[in-house]
Amino acid sequence: MNTLRFGTAGTPISSPSRDSISGVEQVRELGLDCMEVEFVRGVKMGGEAAEKVGQAAARNDVALSVHAPYYINLNSRELEKVEASRKRIMDSARIGAIFGARGVVFHPAFYHDDPSDTVYGIVKTHLLEMAAQLEEEGIDILLRPETTGKGSQFGTLIELLEMSAELEGVMPCYDFSHMHAREGALNSYEEFCGILDKVEDYLGREGLDNMHIHVSGIEYGPKGEKKHLVLEESDMDYHGLIKAWKEHDIRGTVICESPNLERDALLMQSVYRELELMG
Repeated sequence: MNTLRFGTAGTPISSPSRDSISGVEQVRELGLDCMEVEFVRGVKMGGEAAEKVGQAAARNDVALSVHAPYYINLNSRELEKVEASRKRIMDSARIGAIFGARGVVFHPAFYHDDPSDTVYGIVKTHLLEMAAQLEEEGIDILLRPETTGKGSQFGTLIELLEMSAELEGVMPCYDFSHMHAREGALNSYEEFCGILDKVEDYLGREGLDNMHIHVSGIEYGPKGEKKHLVLEESDMDYHGLIKAWKEHDIRGTVICESPNLERDALLMQSVYRELELMG
């Protein structure tokens, strides 16, 4: 992808219908150019419907990704929950690939009482096996574990960069709001540049050319993320963030998860384009 696209987490609020095809069409009508299909409560889209979503996306030049169901924990103590988690990721990947999704996003695991390196090894094994299975099936889609917003969740920036550097078919989903909420920091131009420098250190220029990003305003406390907020009603330094993106010439997709979805997506797109005009 040779540009930076902006869009919404799911069908825009202003869409006349809630289905994904209407969402794609509304994204294009708004002047946005990507959308994340949200399978948050289960993969309920069939193959035929997925083909039609893919046709709409191609017709409207809208890049798609998919978010797997929320309840995933590859470090569960219960084997059936681990197997169900893997199935949710794989089902999302298979359907997402039909409509041309470039990546499947998911929250990988909880630490429970395990040390980080133990959970890292467990998650790595699962992702290695799932990536191999997708390749065997001829499915071209990236597994994108997401940086998480609470200290109880596996998924720091470094954990995911290290894993992505080790595994083919795996790249992070960079949720800048989660990183800010988790650390109570990471919310300035200099810190955002530091994050992008780390991406390049671990993944090279390819990492900066193939980014999938989540952004919203966010409320947080000592334990991290509480809820998403509208950008201008939060402390998120989105101007500094977008400046860092421009300075590092990143490429890929930016998905807005603010409660007002398309309004903040358009706001970020506008700020980015102003910086482009300034050179």
